[in-house]
Amino acid sequence: MKFNWGTGIVIAFGLFMTFILYFVFKVQSDSKYDNELVVEEYYKHDVHFGDEMIRIQNAHDLAQKPIITTTSEGVTIVFPDVFVPKNIKGKVSLYRPSTKKLDFEIPISLSNPTLLIPKKSLAGGRWDINMEWQYEGKSYLTKETIYIN
Repeated sequence: MKFNWGTGIVIAFGLFMTFILYFVFKVQSDSKYDNELVVEEYYKHDVHFGDEMIRIQNAHDLAQKPIITTTSEGVTIVFPDVFVPKNIKGKVSLYRPSTKKLDFEIPISLSNPTLLIPKKSLAGGRWDINMEWQYEGKSYLTKETIYIN
């Protein structure tokens, strides 16, 4: 059998197509590569986008804002002293962009100005924090991204 450049191109295309098909089947069958939506019903979620922007602006306009930091114990959220802790109500939603199974919410119920989210409930990597809270009839929304080692 004679091996010329035409045969080489056909073999190269065949190997390339085999590689691509192998990769596609591997990604589709392995649950490690799942592509999940952040919000299940994003059309319904987007209808309330204007309200969300108002709550974000309310949080942005605060003279003293809540501070979200990563510590050795976990994630701490410290509210300013101008707020009475027992009057702050709401929830903290932690989203893991890579895995929906790790998402969870914590209600805000404070006796002191600090809320601690223990590190044992947080896997390493990126976390998106959405803190929706109300104080004296006004709604606020704080969004932040943190990285856990």
